[in-house]
Amino acid sequence: MRMETKEFAPVLGELERLYPDARPALRYTSPYELLVAVILSAQCTDERVNKVTEVLFREHNTPATMLNLAQEELEKYIYSCGFYHNKAAHILSASRDIVDKFGGEVPSDFDDLRTLAGVGQKTANVVWSVAFGGDAIAVDTHVFRVSNRLGLAEATTPEKTEEQLKEVIPKEDWSKAHHWLIYHGRRVCHSRKPDCAHCTLAPYCRFFGNMGDV
Repeated sequence: MRMETKEFAPVLGELERLYPDARPALRYTSPYELLVAVILSAQCTDERVNKVTEVLFREHNTPATMLNLAQEELEKYIYSCGFYHNKAAHILSASRDIVDKFGGEVPSDFDDLRTLAGVGQKTANVVWSVAFGGDAIAVDTHVFRVSNRLGLAEATTPEKTEEQLKEVIPKEDWSKAHHWLIYHGRRVCHSRKPDCAHCTLAPYCRFFGNMGDV
C-alpha cells in the first residue's frame, strides 16, 4: 500500500539528512558532456562511463568534434559501455541535430531535448535538471526501486512512478530527491540484498514491513 500523506515529510526529511551532498556521479564539464554521459549510462555503471568519457572527451567533447568521428570509430571508444552500436548512432545523430538545429548548443528547453536521438524521458529529465536547473525527477532503476519499496510511489512503470513522486514531493525538491533516492539505492536499498537492518527508513518501508519484493 502507498504511504499515507502524513508520512511523506519524515521520509523525505530523513533522506535529506542522510544525503545532504548528493550529486550526480557522472563527470562532465558542459551540458553536452553530460548529455553524452547520460546516453552512455543506460544499462551501464557510472564508474564505467566515467572511465570511457575521460578518454573520449579529451578530443571529442563538443558536437562538432564528436562529428569528426565515424560511427565505427566512436564505437571503439564506447564499446565497454554496452549497446555501443545504438549508443554511437544516437550520440552522432543528436550531435548533428545540435549543430544543425540548435546552433551547436544543447537545447535548454525540455521539449527540444526530447527531440534528440537517444534522449528519452529519463535522459531529458537528468540533463534539464542538472545542466539547466529545471525541476525534474528522473526515474532510473534505483529511484524506481527505492520509491516503490518505501511507498512514496505504487507503480509498475517509471513513467507512473515519476507522476506519483511529483504528487508527493515539493517541486523545489524534485531534483534533490532524485539524487537522494539514487544514493539510498546504491548504499543501502540494494536490489537483491537490501541492508534493512541498518536502514533508518525501515519503520516507514513497506518492503521491510512485508519482507517481500516490489
